[in-house]
Amino acid sequence: MRRRDFITLFGGTVAALPLAARAQQPAMPVIGFLSNASPDLFAIRLRAFRQGLGEAGYAEGRNVAVEFRWAENQNDRLPALAADLVHRQVAVIVAPGIPSALAAKAATTTIPIVFEVSPDPVGVGLVASLARPGGNLTGVTNLNAELGPKRLELLHELVPTATMIALLVNPTNPTGVEAFLRGLQPTARALGLHLHIVHASTEHDFDTLFTTLVQLRAGALVIMPDIFFNARREQLATLAVRHAVPAIYQYREFAAAGGLMSYGTSDTEYYGLFGTYAGRILKGDKPADLPVQQVTKVELFINLKTATMLGLTIPFPLLGRAEVIE
Repeated sequence: MRRRDFITLFGGTVAALPLAARAQQPAMPVIGFLSNASPDLFAIRLRAFRQGLGEAGYAEGRNVAVEFRWAENQNDRLPALAADLVHRQVAVIVAPGIPSALAAKAATTTIPIVFEVSPDPVGVGLVASLARPGGNLTGVTNLNAELGPKRLELLHELVPTATMIALLVNPTNPTGVEAFLRGLQPTARALGLHLHIVHASTEHDFDTLFTTLVQLRAGALVIMPDIFFNARREQLATLAVRHAVPAIYQYREFAAAGGLMSYGTSDTEYYGLFGTYAGRILKGDKPADLPVQQVTKVELFINLKTATMLGLTIPFPLLGRAEVIE
């Protein structure tokens, strides 16, 4: 071989080495994020989710990618979005909320799924047991469904003269409604309260809803945890004040938006665990071997400005247990 030919061949081989090396590098794993909400509701939660991934050694864009699928409060879109993630062959699907978790479960029996739900995941058919989930699902559960009776007690403590309490539910989420209502009736009887269930599933329902509350002379309102209500927390807070109805909801954002009170588990804690579990599965842990974790930290927020507008004085014992929003 002539020297010139050898140099040309050697140079071409060296130039090709980096390309070959890159081709042999493993592809970056992809997490599919399936939610029936919209992204504007998830800023704080996604920050906590990414922190949880970081604790497991993953950083989005560096050694893991995340494909987001948002149903924008339209649950009927979830099956197609879940099927798309399965077709994309993501490494794991994370599914916050019951509708998303059920859609993901229906779409695949092989891709690992990490859920985040309020009701008992055994009761809704997601896993066989909390300690040994079995199958391809595991996740994090919080106390928000179980905290419904406590929210009723908090309203009664703040407005002890109110005997008629309205419960706002979204009828398009029957599993969530069942979990929300469970336990409220015994608590109401113990407190001597009468409950009246009211429904809303579109924005057009809100004006009728609050007119009904005034006609019923409802002394307070407990709002069911639901993505539809999350997206309209500011509207609900405004209408509750306008119609002089003390209201309590699950999320801090409701009190921050002008609602009277919120009481629920910490978003930061359970979305952090959510991310950590996704990272552990990427590292090789099997969902069947990861027990479902339950978040127990709860937070009470009271908006003092709203209380003043409603003519309410916060009892000192209640005030001492709350984080105050001025």
